[in-house]
Amino acid sequence: MPNNDRSRHITEGIARSPNRAMFYALGYEEGDFDKPIIGIANGHSTITPCNSGLQKLVDAAAAAIKEEGANSQTFGVPTISDGMAMGTEGMKYSLVSREVIADCVELSVQGQWMDGVLVVGGCDKNLPGGMMGMLRANVPSIYVYGGTIKPGRWKGEDLSIVSAFEAVGAFMAGTMSEEDFKGIERNACPTTGSCGGMYTANTMAGSFEALGMSLLGSSSMANPDEEKVASADQSARTLVSAVRSGLKPKDIVTRQSIENAVALVMATGGSTNAVLHYLAIARAAGVKWELDDFERVRQQIPIVCDLKPSGRFMAVDLHRAGGVPQVLKMLLDAGKLHGDCLTITGRTLAQELEQVPSTPSPNQEVITSWDTALYPEGHLAILKGNLAEQGAVAKITGLSKASLKGPARVFNDEQSALDAILGDEISAGDIVVLRYLGPRGGPGMPEMLSPTSALVGRGLGESVGLITDGRFSGGTWGLVVGHVAPEAFEGGTIALVQEGDLITIDADARLLQLEVGDEELQRRRAAWRQPAPKYTQGVLGKYAQLSRPANQGASTG
Repeated sequence: MPNNDRSRHITEGIARSPNRAMFYALGYEEGDFDKPIIGIANGHSTITPCNSGLQKLVDAAAAAIKEEGANSQTFGVPTISDGMAMGTEGMKYSLVSREVIADCVELSVQGQWMDGVLVVGGCDKNLPGGMMGMLRANVPSIYVYGGTIKPGRWKGEDLSIVSAFEAVGAFMAGTMSEEDFKGIERNACPTTGSCGGMYTANTMAGSFEALGMSLLGSSSMANPDEEKVASADQSARTLVSAVRSGLKPKDIVTRQSIENAVALVMATGGSTNAVLHYLAIARAAGVKWELDDFERVRQQIPIVCDLKPSGRFMAVDLHRAGGVPQVLKMLLDAGKLHGDCLTITGRTLAQELEQVPSTPSPNQEVITSWDTALYPEGHLAILKGNLAEQGAVAKITGLSKASLKGPARVFNDEQSALDAILGDEISAGDIVVLRYLGPRGGPGMPEMLSPTSALVGRGLGESVGLITDGRFSGGTWGLVVGHVAPEAFEGGTIALVQEGDLITIDADARLLQLEVGDEELQRRRAAWRQPAPKYTQGVLGKYAQLSRPANQGASTG
């Protein structure tokens, strides 16, 4: 019988309950009622390649749970494919799906009184949503990432999904042939698995290793490879052990372990979305963690991984070079990691890293040594100023300069901005302002990969700035600032910007400033009126009413 009060209550309750009849319909035998019940949150779907290879992992986990003397119950969680929804109205549902996934996990685990839960997911919001649900339920839990996609190839170059988005801008600009455009489009995604650079899914998966909620080495495995199935098997066995010892997520996810996770994000050059997601994860864990904490960690952690979108290599290359464990060992040896944090194995992070070499292999170029770091500080800078009094997030790696002062080009929707970029209406030195795309105004804080990729494809990635109260894809790079808070819909200063106003983006000074006098801003603010909400019913309507601002994670739970 499981060794914790909750589990004894569950199994003893089932043993005396007439509801046992329903368990018999599922194939249970008399002896099964003394065994723990482990939920498996199954993100498998044929919506996206990120999730279409998950069922084999679920099957392996279920088999391992049975072999370990427990029973599994599988339930579904939804997925919105960011890559497929990008640039459409569907993109507004992406961040909302994080909340729905968290709700699904919490509902199923608590409603069925499960003893533990193993979450299997692939696409971006599967990861933070699953983690938030695990923390809310707070029964022994482990995350099994579906694994990365393998790189596409075209004319000797590695491809990712971002290659296809950037190709649109290049083709429309006349700098890419139709042959190359179609070749990139058809070959960018050759297998199952999640987008292959250090984009959002791989960022969050890697950080879960550092957090202690996934097995070390599991995040950079490719979905088609057999080792990914073996990892799901081992994850399930580890979870059954955690159920029997009563080790719960809130024993593992602490302020110190979140700091470990954020340090890993910085060291690997991860997605801006990690900021939003860890604010929400911390809230679910009951941990005090604020926007300024990211800036504090950023200043302590150099970037030691040369990974896309701003670098050269893919997640599979990181795996061959030693993966997340190698980076964590370097952080630990440098005194940048809390090695005494517990992991789901019941051992500390330092104990789990004992057998990992202190230095990366010299026969690879993905992970640098500590002394030859690519950048001396992390890349996710928190900017403030009169345009972002509650903060904004800038990704500053891969840029020749991190500041720009230029005239505002103002757009109240994504499509208008994209049309202007593709129509050669945006020039070097301009700062594109994309607003009314925040958590409540969007609603749903959609990602702006289409406009940013179009700028890169047209050769304007470093000479044009872009600011938004929406989000960016993990594949975005360039002089871009997102998560601007307060958002336009709430009357933030970004709502008051007019065409031609001068704006300063200065990542070095961590400044986002509208160069307009206070008196004029007060006049504009007095004249501003909140627009009518775009959705008043359904899931978007609920999210628009309940969402917290971006600087608090844009969560509803």
